[in-house]
Amino acid sequence: MSTPDPAFRAGFAALVGRPNVGKSTLLNTLIGQKVSIVTPRPQTTRHRILGIYTDAHVQIAFVDTPGLHREAARALNKAMNRTAGAALEDADLVVFVVEAPRWFGEDELVLERIVRSQRPAVLAVNKVDLVHPRENLLPYLAQVSARYEFRAIVPISALKKDNIEDLRRVIGELMPLAPLMFPLGEITDRDVKFRIAEMIREKLTLELNQEVPYGIAVEVERMAEEDGQLAVNACIWVDREGQKPIVIGPKGERLKRVGRSARLTLNEILGQRLHLTLWVKVRENWADNARALKELGLE
Repeated sequence: MSTPDPAFRAGFAALVGRPNVGKSTLLNTLIGQKVSIVTPRPQTTRHRILGIYTDAHVQIAFVDTPGLHREAARALNKAMNRTAGAALEDADLVVFVVEAPRWFGEDELVLERIVRSQRPAVLAVNKVDLVHPRENLLPYLAQVSARYEFRAIVPISALKKDNIEDLRRVIGELMPLAPLMFPLGEITDRDVKFRIAEMIREKLTLELNQEVPYGIAVEVERMAEEDGQLAVNACIWVDREGQKPIVIGPKGERLKRVGRSARLTLNEILGQRLHLTLWVKVRENWADNARALKELGLE
């Protein structure tokens, strides 16, 4: 699709940062809809996820990325780092998300990648609502501004939606002059099957807390319209036999709670009724298996 407006801007803005800094929450806030799943646990985001914002003057394709991290021992972690690095290299603009008022070693790792990429960057200083009094933020902003020649530094709270309009305006002004890249009304490049699998994984992660660390993946095996609703069969993969009863829970109650929570959220997001059937299967050490990662769309 093209636009006759010669001043229209369009491009890709990669949201990068260490794990658990608020990138997915920021993406959802920038788009105004839930596109990326969010949990309190680090490394929830495993894929490159596109959220598309369009107004009369600009189209910004925000790219949510896995958190860049040093400890990449498992094949899954290495794949996540590669995904984040590739998104950073391909973007028109990097939005580097950090957490006020702290600077971590993994923040430095991300900054090193930005410097190597030579991409223009905006610094989004997140969670400023937790800094009291607000004046305590000033020394931190002075410190981080000296680390790199950022095009702009914008203090925000993705959760409270503070200063989001300013951040979106700054990013929009730095997009290249270009026509629309995606059709009007499109908010993500991910299909319904992917979004269903991710929502199930979000509810699982919230339910399980620390009980099953990272050995869970979700795969939608069947999806069909039946009796006016969307019938979905999904498989939850665990990487050890001992994890299966934990996911299912006593008398299957945990799995029922996860299914109900995912179904209700998906009914709202997708605007249609779902019938959701969940199964739990074991795939030994899938997170260290390159073939399994590829089959599950993680590589």
